[in-house]
Amino acid sequence: MRRLVFCALLALLAATACRPSRAIHPPTPGAPEITLATTTSLENSGLLAALLPDFEAETGIRVHVIAVGTGQALRLGQDGNADVLFVHDPAQEEAFMQAGHGARREAVMYSDFLLVGPAEDPAGVRGLSSAAQALAQIAEKRAPFISRGDASGTHAKELALWQAAGITPSGDWYLSAGQGMGAVLTIANEKKAYTLTDRATYLARRAQGLELVPLVEGDPALFNPYSVIAVNPAKGAHIRADLANRFIEWLISPATQEKIGRFGVQEFGQGVFTPAHKP
Repeated sequence: MRRLVFCALLALLAATACRPSRAIHPPTPGAPEITLATTTSLENSGLLAALLPDFEAETGIRVHVIAVGTGQALRLGQDGNADVLFVHDPAQEEAFMQAGHGARREAVMYSDFLLVGPAEDPAGVRGLSSAAQALAQIAEKRAPFISRGDASGTHAKELALWQAAGITPSGDWYLSAGQGMGAVLTIANEKKAYTLTDRATYLARRAQGLELVPLVEGDPALFNPYSVIAVNPAKGAHIRADLANRFIEWLISPATQEKIGRFGVQEFGQGVFTPAHKP
């Protein structure tokens, strides 16, 4: 019965994982608009909801958001299906720029990843200073682990940590969910499993009753930087390069950087992101 409940939950999450483009507010007829492809973590954490209404009010530019993994967001940009990207995988971003898909890339902020799991901690990883060592112990104990499995920035970080541990995870203890961060935390909570998460989404879900606890944090390998990228207007005349650059200038402006630094203090009792743009 428990397995049937979990399978039903997984099917429901799969049906809602990739959200179509949407506007923060209903579009005003004739108003200029851009398409922003971004990570699920920025939507799940509430940061976009905290920032984008201010941008729309100040500029009159509507923002349609497609929240997917970083890999999918970059693919949307490569295919000319987004004007601007807000992502967090430096290696993929650099390859995107070198291939000529992006016209401009700016650092916006940084945060960190957490290894979270059940409070009972069956693999005994609590307090370890190395995330790779923690994953090695999880694999040795065959403790349940839920992977994003979606080519996102979080998934890329997880794979890099497994590589650092010298392990290729496989077996019935390791589930590749192919889901966004919020959905993966829900699955891990249900299965009493470990997972890697960005701090912001974890805090947002904890405020909603998530029972998983942080077990490993502070390892420099868990550093999590975010960048904004304007898609190359050579992708087609439909690319709104001027509006994308207005969005980027707004995002890296001192006022918005200050808002980013304050995000989370009221919501979670702690700041979540550190502004990273240096004029």
